[in-house]
Amino acid sequence: MMSLNNGQTLTVSGQDNRTHLEDSVVLKPSTPTRKPKPPKPENAITIAVSARVLFNMDKEQQIYEQQGMEEYIKYQVEHETQPFSPGPAFSFVKALEAVNTQLRELYPESEELFDVVLMTNNHAYVGLRLINTINHHQLFIERFCMTGGNSPIGYLKAYHTNLYLSADPIKVREALEEGIAAATMFTQEKITEVSETQLRVAFDGDAVLFSDESERIYKAHGLDKFFEHEKAHENKPLDHGPLKGFLEALGKLQKKFYGKGQRMDCPIRTYLVTARSAASSGTRALKTLRSWGLEIDEALFLAGAPKGPMLEKIRPHIFFDDQMFHVEGAAEMGTVACHVPYGIAQRITKTGIKDRETSSETK
Repeated sequence: MMSLNNGQTLTVSGQDNRTHLEDSVVLKPSTPTRKPKPPKPENAITIAVSARVLFNMDKEQQIYEQQGMEEYIKYQVEHETQPFSPGPAFSFVKALEAVNTQLRELYPESEELFDVVLMTNNHAYVGLRLINTINHHQLFIERFCMTGGNSPIGYLKAYHTNLYLSADPIKVREALEEGIAAATMFTQEKITEVSETQLRVAFDGDAVLFSDESERIYKAHGLDKFFEHEKAHENKPLDHGPLKGFLEALGKLQKKFYGKGQRMDCPIRTYLVTARSAASSGTRALKTLRSWGLEIDEALFLAGAPKGPMLEKIRPHIFFDDQMFHVEGAAEMGTVACHVPYGIAQRITKTGIKDRETSSETK
């Protein structure tokens, strides 16, 4: 059984696969040498991640919530040579870096690369522990924004952010309202092992890649009217959803590999995993993608069947859905699933789901 508690933790029954912080691990602060130069933000595909999704900071978050900011900062400084363990976005970021390595080999002078920015409203005092942890895990993250409690939205815009991942649903909604692709991530106790050489990204369709136009019809008038609407409008492309731009950015990089004859073994693979039925409503989804000039590597039309089992086979590094029912179902089977709080589905109260909506949360 899974539940989402006030601390934005998805609790899943079964084996606990998280690596907990080993107090015996002590880092010597150091700066790795010979790192490649990061690309200019205007040329890069920028992925902004919060500290709490890149690393497991549950213990520190609890101190902040129960004892306040001063005790939180004191604890972080006292433990700054002890590394955080990986969080839900860690494998995704490692996969981005693996793609960059291959892109640099094929296009040594190109700056069309992924650029990961650590975006956190932590106090700068926490910065040393974050830097030490990044070096410990051998991550290539050179850009930090530690906003000291202020909103990161202005910085996200300045970095031309293509995707923002956070544990704070309020900040995610703010980003979406500003036209920035964003999703809420959760701490999961079970995470399936994923590929280290191929980045796999799975998207829901309606209210994620596409607008929520069709979902509004379904919610208001039922399934039969939805099918009628989709049939009547199958040659009219759907409007874009909040993550269309991120799929576009992935496709742009994929074409660079295709240009070097690597279509069949491309290190980026994309998936559409939708509750739509192929025969009844799949045509419009595929025609919409074609009208945008976008390819999707695999399309799974599940006709309302649970998404978790299919995602377990795909093993994506990240999956985006607008409905918590599907997010929880995927996470229960070990998929790192993110919630995109966009569209008509957000107006429906879901039993057992409580967002932690306090703007003062550390991120």
